[in-house]
Amino acid sequence: MLSRTFTSGRIRKADYDPASRQLELHWDTHTVLAYKQVPEEVFRRLCAAPNPATYWEDRIAEEYPKGTPARAAGAADAAKKLDDLFGGAG
Repeated sequence: MLSRTFTSGRIRKADYDPASRQLELHWDTHTVLAYKQVPEEVFRRLCAAPNPATYWEDRIAEEYPKGTPARAAGAADAAKKLDDLFGGAG
């Protein structure tokens, strides 16, 4: 997993998984947006952009399909495991 932290601007952190080609953007609003099928070069250019949020808006937001952030997928999986273990809340 490749990661880059930004100290200013709306995007605070970008995580990129070369194996799955998923890009996750952590925003200053504490939301995480994930995009699938993103080439590694796009991640590199995002990291080098003078304004990463503008690069996201121009080159990523409408270009790549949205995915599920790993954190959200992990939380859903954890909830299912607990339900399986304890029989759910039914």
